[in-house]
Amino acid sequence: MTTDAPTEGFLAELSPRELEVLHSLARRRRYKRGSTLFNEGDSSDWVVVVLKGRVKVSSFTSEGKEIVLALREPGALLGELAALDGQPRSATVSALDPVEALMVSGDDFRAFLQAAPQASLRLLQMLTRRLRDADRKRIEFGAYDTVGRVALRLLELAERFGEAMPEAGVRISLSLSQEELAGWVGSSREAVNKALGALQRHGWIETHRRRINVLDPEALRRRAT
Repeated sequence: MTTDAPTEGFLAELSPRELEVLHSLARRRRYKRGSTLFNEGDSSDWVVVVLKGRVKVSSFTSEGKEIVLALREPGALLGELAALDGQPRSATVSALDPVEALMVSGDDFRAFLQAAPQASLRLLQMLTRRLRDADRKRIEFGAYDTVGRVALRLLELAERFGEAMPEAGVRISLSLSQEELAGWVGSSREAVNKALGALQRHGWIETHRRRINVLDPEALRRRAT
């Protein structure tokens, strides 16, 4: 049986037998770029495992402002909290690329974890990493100005989604709008636009429509710290 598991994320940590069982419980689904996999507040009892493409995890304020919580890559497990505790979805997940995913019902996922204690342990470790990452970002909001937070997020994007350019620097292959970047750093679009302009004037980045080239990662790192 071919499971074509990604090399990162929750799937990458499962054994071949665990992968086979999980695939046998799932059905595949494809999503177009920009489509929503599920919405915050939904009462749904299934989990998603991303096989191909990248997704954005967001929450929305009462005024409708989007707060980007995380970006997830192939191998990521999504919706596990609602499946485990039966509470409504805590975030909205939407496709940044064309996405192919596995859909597993909550009942089947819980039974899978009960039958595979090592998978349960890896799930706990994954949730712990996400909690630590969320704590780190909360500290950043209080410790850095907008320019510093933008520099940090550009470094993260370059490291996770960067493609080396022939001459120098890194091209960020993930297309994010300034509104999405603003929602990720916790600032207004206008403040992020000014921060990008400042970084560009220093010669550390190049901005294009929905694309950014990082020319001097070390300079960004120094600005962020």
